[in-house]
Amino acid sequence: MQLTSPSFQQGSEIPAYYTSDGEDASPELSWRDAPSKTQSFALIVHDPDAPKPGGFTHWVVYNIPSETNHIAENVPDTEVVSGLGMQGKNDGGKIGYMGPAPPSGTHRYFFRLYALDTMLDLSVRATHKEVTDAIKGHVLAQAEFMGTYVNKREQAA
Repeated sequence: MQLTSPSFQQGSEIPAYYTSDGEDASPELSWRDAPSKTQSFALIVHDPDAPKPGGFTHWVVYNIPSETNHIAENVPDTEVVSGLGMQGKNDGGKIGYMGPAPPSGTHRYFFRLYALDTMLDLSVRATHKEVTDAIKGHVLAQAEFMGTYVNKREQAA
């Protein structure tokens, strides 16, 4: 399975538009070659470089329908998104995408997509930990896409 984005290239800097320095819009994502037995997908966007034990989770989306292979740019911050699935709480305590806002230095942001053999029995507002616990034993395939970001206000100072 392969995860890509027309918004930025693998390993490159995430454009400010998709961060707290810009519009804080979620980037467009697409994937292909999911296993035929996929029942749903889950997406977790995580910054392991955040100065918080375990890093910082920026986006949790789950119960993405198996026929879906694309997430449009700027997903609304609602618990349920028609055609997309359910959004959980990011580590900022809010529903939906929270763009990069590193306090210092360059951080890495991992977009991890999981193809699952089930729909998750989770209510809306699930956390990264709840989704990670629920997918154990159900992952058919995983794809990863990484971008970096350094806070522009820090660079200007």
